[in-house]
Amino acid sequence: MDSQRKTALTVGVLFILTFVTSIAAVFAYGTALTDPNYVTGPGADSGVFLGAFLELFLIITNIGCAVVLYPLLKRQNDGIALGYVAARIVECTFILVGLLSVLAVVTLRQDATGTDAGSIVTVGKSLIAIHKWTFLLGPGFTDGIGTGLMLAYLMYKSGLVSRRMALFGLVGGPLLAISGAAVLLGVIPQFSPAQNLMTIPEIIWEAFLGLWLTFKGFKANAPVLAPESREPATAAAYGAA
Repeated sequence: MDSQRKTALTVGVLFILTFVTSIAAVFAYGTALTDPNYVTGPGADSGVFLGAFLELFLIITNIGCAVVLYPLLKRQNDGIALGYVAARIVECTFILVGLLSVLAVVTLRQDATGTDAGSIVTVGKSLIAIHKWTFLLGPGFTDGIGTGLMLAYLMYKSGLVSRRMALFGLVGGPLLAISGAAVLLGVIPQFSPAQNLMTIPEIIWEAFLGLWLTFKGFKANAPVLAPESREPATAAAYGAA
């Protein structure tokens, strides 16, 4: 297996893991995200800790996708490739703040003995609200700009994957970002049917990318994979000589 196939396989597996960890984390958190009285009840702290661990792993896989791809994508456009890495880091910062807020709910519940239940519930609701906002601004907005628009543009221009499928990212990324902005501005509710519908192209794009890179790898005829594309300055100097 050559280095390019290893890179594609690594990125593909990382993308698949982002799906697995993000979905599994929601199920692991369970009622901590939906029940306002969780903070005053017996709680299921082990599930919350598992969810937080999965989101930590999600952060690693998210950033890993961008870092592993960067040396290859910068051959197409160094600025946008760097922007993709930065977008992933910003997205993961939001995710980190969100998981910390859920862990704070557990700490609040464990230390709430003798405290007024009403005030504890209010604080717990505030912490979960933080998690919802970070989900909106991270995976619900920044991801549309980064993995959607930037990465899809780089993949489309470079020809590393099917250009037809890259169009899903070029369309889905802006739609995802627009839906996040619409929720932020109060145009549509969060998790509404309209927002869910606008996320579908981005989901298709990211799922396709993970599966394509895992099982097929980069397209062999992509221009950025040509040896001369790796050292353009050296090739130009040699040609002039």
